[in-house]
Amino acid sequence: MSPLRITVLDAATGPLLKVAGTLDYITAPQVHDLLTTLTLRPGGRLVIDLEHMDFCDSSGISALIAAYNHAVAHGAVIALAAVPVHTLRILRLVGLDRVFAIHPDTETATGT
Repeated sequence: MSPLRITVLDAATGPLLKVAGTLDYITAPQVHDLLTTLTLRPGGRLVIDLEHMDFCDSSGISALIAAYNHAVAHGAVIALAAVPVHTLRILRLVGLDRVFAIHPDTETATGT
């Protein structure tokens, strides 16, 4: 498994996180720590690009839910982009595909 790498970019709609590697029990706290540093504005959008995520366990899903809660607490919305098939399957199984806006790519998610 690959180490987790998160790149934070500024999109016109708000923060864009590019997640690569393994999002699991060991690495999920990095997402929680990063959330506290993000500036979200009411009406903005937090986009999480998962195109290069290799693996996601239940702790990773919990980190995504924490990101959702963080966005909502700040009056923003959240979108997931380029969700890998195996993770998308899990999101659908537990009904989170109805909670997260899911887009095929970052451009669609950010509206650029």
